[in-house]
Amino acid sequence: MEAEAATVVQPLISIAPAVQNNINAKFIMLDKGRAATVEGNTKTTCLSLVADDTASVHFQLWGDECEAFEPADILLLSNGIFSSSTGRSNNNRHHHHVLRAGKRGKAEKVGEFAMVFVETPNLSEICGILIQMIPQSMCSRL
Repeated sequence: MEAEAATVVQPLISIAPAVQNNINAKFIMLDKGRAATVEGNTKTTCLSLVADDTASVHFQLWGDECEAFEPADILLLSNGIFSSSTGRSNNNRHHHHVLRAGKRGKAEKVGEFAMVFVETPNLSEICGILIQMIPQSMCSRL
């Protein structure tokens, strides 16, 4: 709990996609998907849904994080990043914004069960909708 006192947390509703590891937030994990191995990589990854009292967002777990955290855990993220990952399904390009610790950040369990949260808005979904509104000619620059 010492790290919590030293870190000034921001509400999830205030985060925006960026290339910097500058997000410090506290949230509860609501749901966690199955762990899977990424093609061409030896590390496992899983996607979870986390929330605080302002918004929810998809939180990507890598490697040992997949086993370390479970739904109902309250997590403190230090120096996290909210960024876009691009993928393809049915030959359509899609963008998905996820919050993650990244190489420079750290996620740690600081409690469980007792935290007020909201499920909407889901910032990962909102960012995806906004990206879809951008003309195709501009998407290659994203």
